[in-house]
Amino acid sequence: MHIQRTRRILATTAALACLSALSACEGSGDAAPPAATATAAATAAEGPLAGAQRYMRRFTSCEDLSAKPDDPRMPSGDFPKVGQWSVTEVGVCSDKPEKGDIAIAVPKDMKEFQAGYKKYVMDRIAGGDGSYGLFSNVLVGEGFVAFPTKPKTALALVRSDLRVLVCNPGGRTPEGYQYRKPLVEGCGLTDFFATEDGSGSPNLETPQDPAAGDTEKPGQPKTGSLGLARAGGIAELRKLVGSSLKECEKHFSTDPEAVAIESIDYQPAVKGNAVDWGITGRALCGQPAGAQRAVNLSWLDTVGDMKKLQTRAKAAQLADLKDDGKLRATASLLLVGENIAVETNDPDARFGLYQQQFLYLNCAPGFSAPAGYRLEKSRVDGCVLTNYEPEHPVR
Repeated sequence: MHIQRTRRILATTAALACLSALSACEGSGDAAPPAATATAAATAAEGPLAGAQRYMRRFTSCEDLSAKPDDPRMPSGDFPKVGQWSVTEVGVCSDKPEKGDIAIAVPKDMKEFQAGYKKYVMDRIAGGDGSYGLFSNVLVGEGFVAFPTKPKTALALVRSDLRVLVCNPGGRTPEGYQYRKPLVEGCGLTDFFATEDGSGSPNLETPQDPAAGDTEKPGQPKTGSLGLARAGGIAELRKLVGSSLKECEKHFSTDPEAVAIESIDYQPAVKGNAVDWGITGRALCGQPAGAQRAVNLSWLDTVGDMKKLQTRAKAAQLADLKDDGKLRATASLLLVGENIAVETNDPDARFGLYQQQFLYLNCAPGFSAPAGYRLEKSRVDGCVLTNYEPEHPVR
């Protein structure tokens, strides 16, 4: 679930003139030094795609450059495309040692490119993909944008003047890395290349705990929230989570007897009378009785009293951890939104729900999340809301 970010300059020639002079292209008003001017002249003579290739080959492999639209290495996603966000040329080369490719886009106007990309990111977030753009592979240079497919390629390129364009509001630059303002508000340029699996730039910061009251870092606010999912009722909640909980599209029930079902493999976080937990509506997704046992059970909740829900869930979680510090593998984790909650023990489903702005209620003593993950205060002391799941020992 994750790629893309970029920008533009006022004219292609001016952009090319900045390949080796990043600061001169970011509004400083300083003229490019003679060496950079000579480099730009040579680049203009060979064409912008070849110039971008020559520049990147100083840092990584970029072989077999092609601008053919039918080249199978060309990206098949939404971008980059000629005519989109002022892009005039698109090409691709290969980083053969890493068995990956690098798409190249040449915008006529880098600011227009960045504005277009930002709008694309915000539209994806508004559509429910809340983490889109956190793991951006959009690397902005002077006069071109690179889209490497392999993390090691990107890591090599950010050692140059190329910078990762991040427009997700939750994106951040850890200490020790550079940050620059791009040409549009609400985005950032950094030499920190984030990846979901941790194979990108190393993050050596000490994890922050909002309970300490001394952090205002994006993703880990001192007060308030970066935003949580909400829904107007069970029907709206079912529709909201359908892309993450596929069983909700096929097997769904609000019948009290069905909702009360649990199995040895699927146990809800909420036990007993749901009203006592502050829940106003409850539904079951999945098959209560398959050929031999229940299949893919998850529970959806509308919540009238979120503090009551989290208080009860905290007590249940601590009781589960009390004996041996382990959670039951079959126990559903409680993910909450603003006025809704989901209970599931399916890690793939939870990953999708995190992208839809749900957060996991974690009440384990001493828990903290690595920088870059969301970590927000819950409604009860001793718990946090997060999209980071540690490797919990389970039984």
